[in-house]
Amino acid sequence: MAAELEAFQVTFLLPSGEQPTIPIGREEHIWDAASAAGIKLPAMCHQGYCLTCSARLVDGGEVDQTDSLVYYPEDRDAGFVLPCTGKPRSDLRLRTHQAKQMREFRKGRKLIAPYSWSEE
Repeated sequence: MAAELEAFQVTFLLPSGEQPTIPIGREEHIWDAASAAGIKLPAMCHQGYCLTCSARLVDGGEVDQTDSLVYYPEDRDAGFVLPCTGKPRSDLRLRTHQAKQMREFRKGRKLIAPYSWSEE
């Protein structure tokens, strides 16, 4: 029961600046908690597939991405997270609006990168 009540402190670094840190429970999706706190983040599918919500860990941290439809070990190793389906497992600082960067990262590794168009 105590683990269910556990919350982590999450800070969002938006293009417009750093937002106030908010507590997010271990079983809450990061995007949902941010939205409830009035922090507007991009999203489209809310299934961990489209990459629209992509963020990147700043200073490390751990996120449970088991609810994501498509999430690779390479994503985790590079520090990318999908807040729409990610649940915190530590305190986090997240640089938001990283969809373009995550798509480019995946394309470079020949991984699924929805909504990426080649200029060839």
